[in-house]
Amino acid sequence: MMLSQLGGLSAAAGGLAGLKNPNEIYIGMLQSRSIGDRLITEFKLQERYDETTMDETRMELLKKASFMSGKDGMIRISVEDHDPRFSAQLANAYVDQLIRLTRTLAVTEAARRRLYFEGQLKTVKNQLADAEVAMRSMQETTGMLQLDAQVKSIIANEAQLQGMIAAKEVQLGAMRSFATINNPAYVRLQEEVRGLNAQLGKLKKGQESSQGDAIMATRKIPEVGVEYIRSLRDVKYYETMFEMMAKQYELAKIDESKDSSVIQLLDSAVVPEKKSGPKRGRLLLGGLFGGLVLAAIIALLRDSYMRMRNDVGNQVRWTELRQARK
Repeated sequence: MMLSQLGGLSAAAGGLAGLKNPNEIYIGMLQSRSIGDRLITEFKLQERYDETTMDETRMELLKKASFMSGKDGMIRISVEDHDPRFSAQLANAYVDQLIRLTRTLAVTEAARRRLYFEGQLKTVKNQLADAEVAMRSMQETTGMLQLDAQVKSIIANEAQLQGMIAAKEVQLGAMRSFATINNPAYVRLQEEVRGLNAQLGKLKKGQESSQGDAIMATRKIPEVGVEYIRSLRDVKYYETMFEMMAKQYELAKIDESKDSSVIQLLDSAVVPEKKSGPKRGRLLLGGLFGGLVLAAIIALLRDSYMRMRNDVGNQVRWTELRQARK
């Protein structure tokens, strides 16, 4: 019953830190050095662009590639190159690298929660395995010990309370990464932790022994019994933790699968049928206009020179200048 009550936490926290425009983050990732260096290595772009350093190659790559986010939520990738097949390959490689990068980075809030609980689940799983191995080793050396039902119930209650407290503290740690201390879900979870701690304190106080164990006085129990109880308590504690972390992890995975910002390839890049540049018509018009302007300038200069040569006054001055030099 208590496990089922935890199910709403992930859903309640899911809307706290949603991304307004994840496309901006994806475009930033496409322009990142991580993706750029991978593409430079994969396609040997430093030799292709004839650059001497990686920084110059990255700058040249960013000049060749462009990324645009539309109002329809689509991201468009364009790559220019003198080889049309290579431009299509490089554009598709950008998409592949982006998908790979988003698998390792927590971009959305649901992905951050999934990665967090995934790490916690692995830790608790290893701890549970260690506790089970320790208990089996103890049983092999001492043999099974039949305990009173009341003692078993006390141990189970304490382990369950400790497991609940630890799990909720883990959830508090997860919420601190995306929620403020005034968040209603965060405040409610803190109150639940305080209530569980109060229950655990009452249980320990009522069953406290000379060594602080929440069982009957240890001096009345054989040493082997105490060892068995502690091993059993550890196993039950980590079992409770594992069940809670597994539930939170599965809920986070479901939320992540519902996230609309997951990258999906709509149209892969194909070899273009026409060149994007240079425009032949513009080049022709530009050359024609430039030729006319140049021809007009040459004609004006030639006409001015011929007038100067044919002017009688200029001829006399040139003759006097040559005689003065002699």
